[in-house]
Parts: sequence; C-alpha cells; structure tokens
Amino acid sequence: MRINLTNDVLAIVIDTHGAELQSIENIRTGRRYLWHGDKSFWGRRSPILFPIVGSLWDGNFKMDGTEYALGQHGFARDMEFTLIENVPENEAWFALEANEETMAKYPRIFRLEIGYSLIGERITVMWRVVNTDTREISFQIGAHPAFNYPEFCAADPVHAYIATDGGKILHSQIIADKGCIGDEIMEVQPDAEGLLPVTADTYSRGALIFADDQVHRVSMLSKDKRPYVTLMFSAPLVGLWSPSADAPFMCIEPWWGRADSVGYDGEFSERRYVNHLEAGETFEVSYMMIFDEI
Repeated sequence: MRINLTNDVLAIVIDTHGAELQSIENIRTGRRYLWHGDKSFWGRRSPILFPIVGSLWDGNFKMDGTEYALGQHGFARDMEFTLIENVPENEAWFALEANEETMAKYPRIFRLEIGYSLIGERITVMWRVVNTDTREISFQIGAHPAFNYPEFCAADPVHAYIATDGGKILHSQIIADKGCIGDEIMEVQPDAEGLLPVTADTYSRGALIFADDQVHRVSMLSKDKRPYVTLMFSAPLVGLWSPSADAPFMCIEPWWGRADSVGYDGEFSERRYVNHLEAGETFEVSYMMIFDEI
C-alpha cells in the first residue's frame, strides 16, 4: 500500500513495504528529487537500515553466545509495515513488530516505528525503537536515501558539489574486506570554497564514511553551486555513496551504527557504534531533508 502526503510545495509517496519513501516531487516545478529505483544502477530508493547498518563480518553475529546470519543492512527494508497513523496533508506513521521471522534472525522483541512529517519544503523522518523485550536490546539504525543529481550528464567532470557544516578537512573510514571497515583513514580536503566536488572518482573506493560526529549537515549543490537538497541530523556517522561513476544519483546516509570492523567476531552488544535499550525504554531520533527550488 502506498501513502501520499502533499502540500503546496512537495508531494511524497511512502510504501508500507519497508516504510520506504518512493518519490519526492516539487509541486511547482515537477522536479523529482528521489532516485526512482532503476535496478540497472540500484533498485532501492530510501531504505531503512535495521537492526544493523552495513555488513557483518562473514555475514554472522553472536548474541547470547549463539550465532545468527543476517544480510547487509538488516531485514526491516524488506518487511511489510503497518500504517498506524495518517494525516494526508502532513504526517504518516508505520510500525513493524518483532515476529517469528525476525526472531529467527535477531532474537529480541522490539517495535520499530517510522514517521514522516511534511511541512513546506521540509521532510522530517522520525524513528522510534521500543524495547518490548524483558532483556536489554542492542541495535543499529540508519537511513539510505538516494537523490538525483540536478541536470545530470555522465560526461561532465563534476556532477554536483557537497557542502558540510564547517567546510573543514574530514577523515573518512574506508570499507575493506567483505564490506567491513579496515584501519585506513582517508583525508578528504574541501576546495577553497569549502566544497567537495563530486566527480567520477569520488566513490571509486566505495562510500565515504565520516564518523564520530564530524558532520551533522550535508548539502548537495548543483554543478553551478546552487542549493538543491540538505540533510540535517544528530547521527554520529554519515555515509556518502554512489554505485558507479555514471550513476545519476548519490546517497546521503545518516547512521546510528556502522558495519563491523574487519575480523570482528565478538558479541553483537559489543560492536562499535551500537545502541542499547533497557527493557521498556524507547530510542527516538530523526533527521530532516530540506529541498530548494531549482
């Protein structure tokens, strides 16, 4: 089932499958900001990453001394959510409850709620993780929205520009073996204007991963440096990614979590960048997308 939220600036569509955004359209200009999911590049649009972000070493994790298999980014993005609240003009909420299928992959009882609020040119994405278990739960959660480059041409030397809060030198963790994080750190140097040009080489080594609260705002600008889309978040990590040099989009991904370190084989609860909830507690976070007319 698909849910529509519309005002006089934006129209958005959310699917109950994965509680995933399907489109973001500017009512006034007809511009579509969100990638449309062409599988020849990447078949998703804006999946929710839960209960892990990224990859597990060897595709497995240990919980309570038992080993479980779980694919990249977890299972929430591939499950049907229930619509629990809908105000067509500006807000919708969806929920996923732990069930027999999730317990076989992740042996904790939880309730995951995803909300979308539309006000003017801004969309706020809201997440609640409720521990309905009798034990502590450990988890990660993240966003993976893909945004079309404005006026994309594969032959252009620069597809867009990226601005971050501060315009400072950043340090990116690097994905190494099996999709996991190695020890190498890459310095990312903005230009004299504090911008990072997005070129065919920007993602040649995979995602740029800025951890440890280096960044809390990322803006994509057009080739002529006009504002296009901005994400604001409190997440400790953000990933920037595009699948290939000729892909007409890139992802801006606030994460409360990260892939395993290379070789990690400890307990799930002791992974880096993992969140903990005692029985009955609720974890609530959000991020905001701001769209400019172009």
